[in-house]
Amino acid sequence: MHRVVVLALDGVYPFELGVPQRVFGSAGGRYEVLTCTVDGRPVRSEADFTITVEHGPELLRTADTVVIPPYDMSLLTTELPQPVADALGMIRPGTRIVSICTGAFALAAAGMLDGRPATTHWCLTDQFRRWFPAVQLDPDVLFIDDGDVLTSAGAASGVDVCLHIVRSDHGSEVANQVARLCVVPPWRDGGQAQYIEHPVPDPAESSTAATRAWALAHLHQPLALADLAEHARMSGRTFARRFRDEVGTSPGRWLTQQRVARARHLLESSDLPIDEIATQVGFATAASLRQHLNAAIGVAPLTYRRTFRAGV
Repeated sequence: MHRVVVLALDGVYPFELGVPQRVFGSAGGRYEVLTCTVDGRPVRSEADFTITVEHGPELLRTADTVVIPPYDMSLLTTELPQPVADALGMIRPGTRIVSICTGAFALAAAGMLDGRPATTHWCLTDQFRRWFPAVQLDPDVLFIDDGDVLTSAGAASGVDVCLHIVRSDHGSEVANQVARLCVVPPWRDGGQAQYIEHPVPDPAESSTAATRAWALAHLHQPLALADLAEHARMSGRTFARRFRDEVGTSPGRWLTQQRVARARHLLESSDLPIDEIATQVGFATAASLRQHLNAAIGVAPLTYRRTFRAGV
């Protein structure tokens, strides 16, 4: 069984501390989730209570995945307290490491993010960049998967990254089932940009939600920005701006994400030829599907199908 160890640091946020157990624990016994602290003693939470755990840092040596939940912003530092550094030093090479929100500060202070892409809560962007200029910070995304290190933004993005891990490990069918059990969407569109404070939009401007729904029903068709704007009865420029404000990414990138997600589902749940799947999700050719799937998850369609249909 894949062991997930959650390291609760002083000032830990209770909601995010519980996310790994809630998500991985809903995956039908595929994961074991355990919690530890840097010394095995209780830690103060960011709320008005203390959290007691059953394990000390030695548990990190046994982990397949380590999750660092966020902790109180007033406790953030450029250098780790020695007990925290010692605990992180117990993690075996090759272990998958995941941070949620301010947990990225601990990884950055330990040097684990130097030269790598990473994210954290958008409101901490300036502070993070000042403290850790060697990190390639992207504050506009909900999470970043850089192979053995994954970082995510604030609060609910912890759910997003954990669901992403389940999807990567066991496919979209299992991830979708977990999402249903947790009563959350299996995939959220866009990134953090949609949550950053913006001026109140002009009431005369309409939402792009209806056009997004229309696009999902017509993924098999070639959809250009002009087609989406025409459906929304906006100019292309206005639609693109409004879309980014609402979704946090461009219409083109969003369409690609939806097509890749649909292709993954069909690869897992059907025996359709790759050419047919490419046609159904709106990629012009099988080669285009291979290119986009490889860019998204690093594998070819047939490899993906073999991985997630092995038990079917």
